[in-house]
Amino acid sequence: MRALALVVRLISGLNSLIGNVFSWLSLAIVLVCFTVVVQRYVFAISFVWMQDLYIWLNGAMFTAVAGFALMRNDHVRVDIFYRPASTRKKAVIDLFGVLLLLLPFTYVVVYYAWSFVARSWRLHEASANVGGMPGLFVLKSFIIGFAVLLALQGIAMVARSILVLGGREDLLPPHLRYDGELKSKGEADA
Repeated sequence: MRALALVVRLISGLNSLIGNVFSWLSLAIVLVCFTVVVQRYVFAISFVWMQDLYIWLNGAMFTAVAGFALMRNDHVRVDIFYRPASTRKKAVIDLFGVLLLLLPFTYVVVYYAWSFVARSWRLHEASANVGGMPGLFVLKSFIIGFAVLLALQGIAMVARSILVLGGREDLLPPHLRYDGELKSKGEADA
C-alpha cells in the first residue's frame, strides 16, 4: 500500500510541477495579445508570428495543465451523484471512471495522434500563415503530452481509490485526499 501512496505522490507531484510552471503562460498570453492589439490599433502594424504566438501559447498551456487540473478536481463534471457521495463511493466512481473512460480515451488520443505528430516532426512543420512561426511540430507534440499526463494522473486516481477502498487513505498527504482534509476513521468507513 505504501508503494501505491508513493505512486500517487510522484505522479501528482509531476503534474503539480508542470501545472504550476505552465500556468504562467497565461500571463505571457495576455501580454502578447495586448501587444498585438496595441501594435494593430495604435501603430497600424501587425506581425503574423505574434498572432501565432499567443494562440500557440494558449494551446500549449491548456494541454500541459490538463493532468494538473484533474489532480485538483478542476475539470467540469456532472456531480449530482458525486458531490454528496461518501469517500468510498467517490473512490469507486473514480476507479471505474478512470478504467472505463479516461484511460481508453487517452490511449485513443495517443494512438491517433502519434502518426500526426510524427509526420509534423518529419516535415518540421511551421505555421501555414506567411510570416508565421516555425516549429508547429513542437506544439503538436503537446497533444501526446496532454494524453500522457492525463493518463498518469488517472493512474494516480486509481491508486488513490485502491488506498481508500483498502482503508489506507491515511498514507496520503491531506491535499491528495478526497476532501482535502483529514477524516476520522468513522467518516472514512462511511
